[in-house]
Amino acid sequence: MTDALSTPGIHHVTAIASDPTENHAFYTDVLGLRLVKRSVNQDDVGVYHLFYADHAGNPGTSMTFFPYTGTRAGQPGAGQASTVSFTVPASAIDYWVDRLAEHGVDTRRVERFGDSVVAFTDPDGLPLELVGREDAPAGDPPAGPVPTAHAIRGFFGVELALPDPGPTVRLLEAMGYEEAGTEPARGVAGATVGDADGTSRRRFETTGDLGFVVDVVTGSGLPQGVPGAGTVHHVAYRVTDAEQAAWRDLLGDHGLRPSEVIDRKWFRSVYARTHGGVLFEFATKEPGYDVDEPLDELGERLVLPEWLEDRREEIEAGLPALGESV
Repeated sequence: MTDALSTPGIHHVTAIASDPTENHAFYTDVLGLRLVKRSVNQDDVGVYHLFYADHAGNPGTSMTFFPYTGTRAGQPGAGQASTVSFTVPASAIDYWVDRLAEHGVDTRRVERFGDSVVAFTDPDGLPLELVGREDAPAGDPPAGPVPTAHAIRGFFGVELALPDPGPTVRLLEAMGYEEAGTEPARGVAGATVGDADGTSRRRFETTGDLGFVVDVVTGSGLPQGVPGAGTVHHVAYRVTDAEQAAWRDLLGDHGLRPSEVIDRKWFRSVYARTHGGVLFEFATKEPGYDVDEPLDELGERLVLPEWLEDRREEIEAGLPALGESV
């Protein structure tokens, strides 16, 4: 068995979208995040890979998307990371309810584990939440339409919808997460996946200040997850270069089949699909998003890893236009 390992939390979350312009407008103009990397899916170069984050694209703040133009809508549910939550200052909750309403976004307010939560969906139906925290870090909010005092600081956590949570819970505990509480299902109209009738929610926390929460929801009321636009592709956790071999060993100890270490240009990653069906990634902080473009110019042009540069003309010709707003 491997020695004890611990992740401080989420590195990034990657989801599937449909229209890239609509996706870009929502996450920058509405949520106020910064487009810090405009690239392509390295496994399918005809599709953008868009990265939204804080000003510098710090690990723990980066929500990324593969927008497949015209792809079918998915269904968040069992076997997936079914909801993505962001941290905002507790004092910003009313601001966000009003802001989202002004942009035609329906919201639902709930109390969960003592926090005020605003639940809503993005244009593709991806369930999102803003969690108001008195201890929200100052962070590095980008300049943009949202005042710094109210800005999203980064991730709060993710919700995993798992009919059989045992193997994934044991993996989370081996990753440094500890159970912090349980709440019954809410069962309210318009509920997100984790508040559906017949479900319960178990909270697990690790030691970081961003992306440190994983909620595991279980029960007979979970809808079946169907991949497509509006669903999460994978959840990435923060690890160090020096420990990646040990992380691969840990995944093997839990009966998983980890990938080799893959160079993604801005970080190095190991992937494994959990027994519950959710794809986990273990990604490094370095080199970071500013390894190939200046910090103040992040996201302004299409950037490619060196091994794709000789295909730039072909790749650019195959991508749809990315409008700056809608």
